[in-house]
This record gives sequence, structure tokens and C-alpha cells, in this order.
Amino acid sequence: MGRRKKEPPNIHRENIALSAHKLFMSNGIECTTMNDIAKESGYSKATLYVYFQNKEEIIAFLVLKSMTKLDEYITLALENQKSTKGRYDMICQGLLEYQKQYPFYFAVALDEINIDFKNSNYLPEEEETYHVGEEINKKLQQFIQEGILANDLKPDIKILPTIMAFWGMLSGLIQISVKKEAYITQELKMSRQEFLKYGFETLYQSIAAEVRE
Repeated sequence: MGRRKKEPPNIHRENIALSAHKLFMSNGIECTTMNDIAKESGYSKATLYVYFQNKEEIIAFLVLKSMTKLDEYITLALENQKSTKGRYDMICQGLLEYQKQYPFYFAVALDEINIDFKNSNYLPEEEETYHVGEEINKKLQQFIQEGILANDLKPDIKILPTIMAFWGMLSGLIQISVKKEAYITQELKMSRQEFLKYGFETLYQSIAAEVRE
């Protein structure tokens, strides 16, 4: 324990959160207790509460980390691709990678979020997560604006509603591909990858500018 006392608090929080993440992945969030997390991380329960008040605070910490990773995926997609379609494809792949690495937080991050940071109780991580999400939205807004200027996307797109709609539709496609993979394979005669490729392409065509001969 002496060695741990010399480490900065953020190292302890990272260690605890990593252990919680492993348990959430294997047992689910609801079935994981603070006792489980203390045992997995090697901390006493009393020490655990020094760094996190409850399981909800650990979840908020992990959601923030996962959203930061999603921001990195989106940024990488926009920087590494020049064409509008190339960027869109990379964004979709970034979402897929995000869901693969953070399946629980993929759903949580797309759930209802707190937007009132003046008149309600909230965790600091919740406000940070909100701001990271807003940064992502700004990047996507610029992506759409540049796509319109390049004549790749329809000029009459309502940008912010389109971003929100695509968040819902893309995340829905990914979730369905996970939960209904057996049905997709049997009834649609498609692999999960083929289904996602078809879905992503269909959504893109809904906002793509008409190709003029």
C-alpha cells in the first residue's frame, strides 16, 4: 500500500476504472458491485471510495474516456481522408471500432444526456462528456459544410438535424448488426459486414448530391 500512496490520484482512478471496465464487459454493469470492483482492482473498499463515491461515478469516468476515444476516431477520419465519401466511410468505421472497444458505453453515450449544468446536480465527468460531444458535433458540422461546398452533398441539408438523425441511424444500424446477426445471416443472406456496408451506403445516398450527367 505504501507504493500506491506515492502514485498520483489519477493513476489510482485509472486502475480502478480499468478493473471496473473488465467486470462490466464480462458481467454487465447492473451485476457488478463496488465490492466486485474493489476485489478485482486490489483495493480495499474503503480506499475505493476515496477515489470514486459510487459506481455511477466510475461509469461517468469511463463514458468520458470512451467519448474522448470516439473524438479521436472522428478527428483521424477527417484528417486522413480528403474526399467527402472517404471521410464518411472512415467515420462509420470509427463508430464500429468504438462499439467494438466500448460496447456498454456505446449505448450509454447515446442515451439521454444532462444538458443543465447550472441548476441540477451532476458529475464533473458528465459536463466534460457533454463538451466532448459538442466538439464532435462541430467537426461533423464542418464535414457536412465542406461536403456541400464540394457539391458532394445536397445543398439544402439542415446540418444540425442531419447530424442528430445520422447519430441515431448509424448507431441503430450498428446495434442491430450486433443483436440480430443470426437473423441477418439466415434471413437476409448477408454477413454482418455486408449488412453494415449496405446500410451505411444507403444512408449516405440519402444526403448525397445528385450526380449530373
